[in-house]
Amino acid sequence: MTNQYSQTQAEPVKSKLIELLDEVLLHDGFGEIRVEVKILKRQQKEVILHCGKQYRFVVDATSTHPGN
Repeated sequence: MTNQYSQTQAEPVKSKLIELLDEVLLHDGFGEIRVEVKILKRQQKEVILHCGKQYRFVVDATSTHPGN
């Protein structure tokens, strides 16, 4: 059950990353995607996707471990 929760928490991040990858692959020129993860208080992580703009997400850090 925790594994399903972790997938739910990370799903918006994964979805946006795939969307950005598709955009970069369709672009006629150079593209760059960078992923930054910061540890926050209260057992959370901030995930920042850089691709021309910044897309910010906050996920529970305890839910990101599939073994929990």
